[in-house]
Amino acid sequence: MIVPLKEAAADTCGGKGGALGALIRAGLPVPDGFVLPFAAYLAAVRDLDLGRHTAEPDGLAAARRAIEGRPVHAGVVEALARALAELGDPPVAVRSSAADEDTGLTSAAGRYESFLAVRGIGGVTEAVRACWASLFSPRAAVGRRSGDGPVTAVDPMMAVVVQRHLDAEVSGVMFTPGGPGEPTGIEASWGLGPSVVGGTVTPDSYRVAGDGSVERTVADKRTRLDREGARLVLRDVPDGVRGRAAIDDATAALLAGLGAEIAALRGGPQDVEWAVADGRVWILQARPITAAPPLPDAFTRATDRPAGALIGTPGSRGAVTGTARIVRGPGDFARVLPGDVLVCPFTDPAWTPLLRMAAGVVTETGGVLSHAAIVAREHAIPAVLGVPDVTGRLRDGTLITVDGTAGTVTTA
Repeated sequence: MIVPLKEAAADTCGGKGGALGALIRAGLPVPDGFVLPFAAYLAAVRDLDLGRHTAEPDGLAAARRAIEGRPVHAGVVEALARALAELGDPPVAVRSSAADEDTGLTSAAGRYESFLAVRGIGGVTEAVRACWASLFSPRAAVGRRSGDGPVTAVDPMMAVVVQRHLDAEVSGVMFTPGGPGEPTGIEASWGLGPSVVGGTVTPDSYRVAGDGSVERTVADKRTRLDREGARLVLRDVPDGVRGRAAIDDATAALLAGLGAEIAALRGGPQDVEWAVADGRVWILQARPITAAPPLPDAFTRATDRPAGALIGTPGSRGAVTGTARIVRGPGDFARVLPGDVLVCPFTDPAWTPLLRMAAGVVTETGGVLSHAAIVAREHAIPAVLGVPDVTGRLRDGTLITVDGTAGTVTTA
């Protein structure tokens, strides 16, 4: 029923769980934990007749309600309680590890639920059930749809990773090189990782060359996410700290070395989430890179950009001209039409359906390894990230050109 994380394999514990198990077995610094495998999910839903639910008009919602309304089996709760006790009953991260997540074909970034700072058997049980139910959320359904075909609602399976939560001083994301001569790309900011992954902050950017030399761009990191008890709290970063480099060159080089080990172990370039807690670097997740970010070239470093261009971070290759649609939150979603360019403060997983219909995306915060950039690359639409106050500088309905290779936005 419970699989120790160091024994996890992808065929029983999903891509995320399997990757973490492989890293632990290789001696890499991964927080300890365990996995509730596919078998536990299948046992929990065996008599719910999800096929019948998904045939109803609101079938996905009905399937989700069926899981949410079913108490988790007492045997599962007892197994979870024993496993938590063996860890010392600390705060934990409860992460989805679905069968179609973190594969070589798609990252499924933000498709399913994950939770940080969960404490106690009650909280963990509820988080596990929420992960199971997220298989049938609207954004998961959209993400699994192939072209205009039907959603396959019964086939997906969900394992759940439970790991010791780290109160990170600094967190970030790393892309290992995709070819000879390419650098390792690292993004870093203060506090817990969702700030960088979710794009709510523009992070520091580091490029570590093969000879260990480091090139950095330090950002104005205005907010940070931290744990306070069993809650996550967003705090302002003090003025004197906002513009300070989140990591030094030695830490960047150490991360690049770990990234090279992970890529060699996993057989290809990897998207790696990491954290620094109590002065130690930890690896939180590794998955195959499904679409590589643009590499800076002479144009993006030059001063002869188009006159009046708004400048940001190149996030997804290509250029497109379309209507700017200013979207500040879910209340504006209905205004987005196919072919519009999404212009927003940042995106989170709830915005993923918009990225399937938009021609491009521009954000006020975030970096090349954020949710918006990763999903844009997987959908092959241009993206420019971290353009300050872009929702105020552009007018809704204006025709704009987004160059995701160069990192520029111009009005037509």
